[in-house]
Amino acid sequence: MRIPRGGGRLLLATCLGSLFVLLLYFQSVTKAEPEGNPSLSRTGKSRRSPLQALYNGDQMDMLAAQRSLQGRRELLEQACLGHTRKRRVLSPEDLKHLIVDDKHSLIYCYVPKVACTNWKRILMVLTNGGRYSDPLDIPANEAHVTGNLRTLSEFTVPEINHRLRSYLKFIFVRDPFERLVSAYRNKFTRSYNTAFHKRYGTKIIRRHRKDPEPEALQKGDDVAFHEFVQYLVDPRTQREEPFNEHWERVHTLCHPCLIHYDVVGKYETLEPDAQAVLRLAGVENLLHFPTSGKSTRTDGNMAARFFKHISPLYQKKLFNLYRMDFLLFNYSMPDYLRS
Repeated sequence: MRIPRGGGRLLLATCLGSLFVLLLYFQSVTKAEPEGNPSLSRTGKSRRSPLQALYNGDQMDMLAAQRSLQGRRELLEQACLGHTRKRRVLSPEDLKHLIVDDKHSLIYCYVPKVACTNWKRILMVLTNGGRYSDPLDIPANEAHVTGNLRTLSEFTVPEINHRLRSYLKFIFVRDPFERLVSAYRNKFTRSYNTAFHKRYGTKIIRRHRKDPEPEALQKGDDVAFHEFVQYLVDPRTQREEPFNEHWERVHTLCHPCLIHYDVVGKYETLEPDAQAVLRLAGVENLLHFPTSGKSTRTDGNMAARFFKHISPLYQKKLFNLYRMDFLLFNYSMPDYLRS
């Protein structure tokens, strides 16, 4: 059969795309296998990779925190089998939230409002060749500068699949509604976030406030929480553009049913979980995860105060919107939601 001009390129592109999908599918349904022999450290001593430390480590020596992480991983796998039917195709574009540390064989999927600033600081210390030694020396805004850390989307397809098979992949999650309230407080109640006020606040007020004042339409700096909730559940919102990463669902950012995460940490047990990851990476004696000094941290009690004024109808709509995050990461419906 004769292939039309240009058809060969199309066929090649199709085959490459199919190969990427196939490898990602294989990655999603099988556990990662630690590859090869332990590497050598600078001292010449054998050093296990984080993946080898997790799967081949002495179970008697495993910290309680690591056993908890293993249980979460198994629960996530069960939830994926029970609640997902269709497998969507992933492309390198879907991997922009996965940060790569080649030196320590780590992949971290960052989730905004789940201590991602401090995790980025940690990874900058680990990957920047001695430029930083203390994570807290790195300004928060610098931790989020594009290009300071490499993401999995920057690699070729073979390089992507090699890292997915052989690196320790970890993610940190949080109660979905506490994360949502934290995002609202940070982006809409802080005077310095003028970019968010202009970008999203003005649209929310224009669409969900009856008879708004001209100043509110211009500045967008006084969005109420119930208006934010209306914006999220409005079908027009996602038809027009994807959610901003600060309130996007974790399963959409990190694809936990398509990528096998070896460690699932939680914000509620952040410090022990973070130290367990650093221990697996072999750097627990070099640095510690920064502790939060915030006195007004968003917790369940604070979230309850915000949801107190949300009608049962909108509570239900919002829960349905974030339902998969509740199910996949074993979070119960909050007690403060009205039946």
